[in-house]
Amino acid sequence: MALQTSAESPAPVRQIAAAMSGWVARLGWVWVEGQISQLNLRQSTAFLTLRDSHSDISVAVTCRRSLVDSSPTPITQGLSVVVHARPRYYEPRGTLSLYVDTLRPVGVGELLARLEQRRRLLAAEGLFAAELKRALPSLPRRVGLVTARDSAAERDVLENGRRRWPGVEFAVTHTLMQGADCARQVMQAVAGLDADADVEVIVIARGGGSVEDLLPFSDEALIRAVHRATTPVVSAIGHEPDNPILDLVADMRASTPTDAAKRVVPDVVEEVRRIRQLRDRARRCLHSALDRESRGLSGLRQRPVLAAPLLVLDERRGGVLELRDRARRCLTHRLDRDADGVAHHLARARGLSPLATMQRGYAVASAGGHVLHSAAQVSPGDRLEVRLADGRVIAVAEQVTASRPDGAAREARSTTREGTGT
Repeated sequence: MALQTSAESPAPVRQIAAAMSGWVARLGWVWVEGQISQLNLRQSTAFLTLRDSHSDISVAVTCRRSLVDSSPTPITQGLSVVVHARPRYYEPRGTLSLYVDTLRPVGVGELLARLEQRRRLLAAEGLFAAELKRALPSLPRRVGLVTARDSAAERDVLENGRRRWPGVEFAVTHTLMQGADCARQVMQAVAGLDADADVEVIVIARGGGSVEDLLPFSDEALIRAVHRATTPVVSAIGHEPDNPILDLVADMRASTPTDAAKRVVPDVVEEVRRIRQLRDRARRCLHSALDRESRGLSGLRQRPVLAAPLLVLDERRGGVLELRDRARRCLTHRLDRDADGVAHHLARARGLSPLATMQRGYAVASAGGHVLHSAAQVSPGDRLEVRLADGRVIAVAEQVTASRPDGAAREARSTTREGTGT
């Protein structure tokens, strides 16, 4: 190109740009390692700036947005990555960039990717379910503490816990809090404290550190051991930005060891103040209830029925007496009327009685135990019994005379049984 141009016949910019684009394209696909210093996500495209880790050199990178979103590890600024890219020279603007089709975290990024994959698998098993979280005791008598010997985390938990509630007891188990043997020792400590019936809550505390230092607290065996524990477990690992998997399986996560002590042990001053408030509230409620009932009793005493209970009785007494007299009059009138009726019926019965008829001069004649109704039933010489009003008479029939329907007497039969009498 230099031989074909001169001051008298220069090449246009487009030719130079095209030549540069051709030379860049000849490089082909390459693997590049660097650190993401800038990240700009658009609707379908992601724009990154990849910076060299050891010198002040950077290059622009473009890729599909889905490549960033599908990464198992969140792609953020400062993450070290390895990309499979092809250099590309953009002629309209004269800029050089890398087009990426593969993006892989390396170093800490790769480690975070493995932890993220482990977290997803354990979450799929349900180890982090909210319904499995156990509530912490409101006032634990004995607190189990798993931490490093003479560590700042131990001092923070013990000092803050005893300052907040002087009567609390701590069962401290010292273990390694980083390194290859850390997870095994912490598992043994948790199992021992969980077997102690006096320990009501277990705190696993460690200060801050790098991702590599906190790796034991994302160990799968430790996570499952904490999941199996029957005693509530509080995770106080690192500082607020640190998030080991232990924080997810624990019944409560504390941002720092000091925060763990505040969450596990109540503040005696605050509890005394709360008790005082509850006591005052109960006293006010009791006084209010007594005042309300006292006013109710006073209102009842002021009612006429209670102020002068006999007054109502006196008012009702006149009515009762009047009803009684009325009932007596009605009863007497009814008895008198019924007595008159009885007397009337008695007089009628007496008037119809055969005895009354006999008292007027009539008699009842019977023969052979049968009352006589006709003269034809009697023959001369028959023995008759005549019943009068005041007694009986025995007689013998001497003559029997039958009356005709017109009142004339028939022929009389003689007392002589062999002949006919006149």
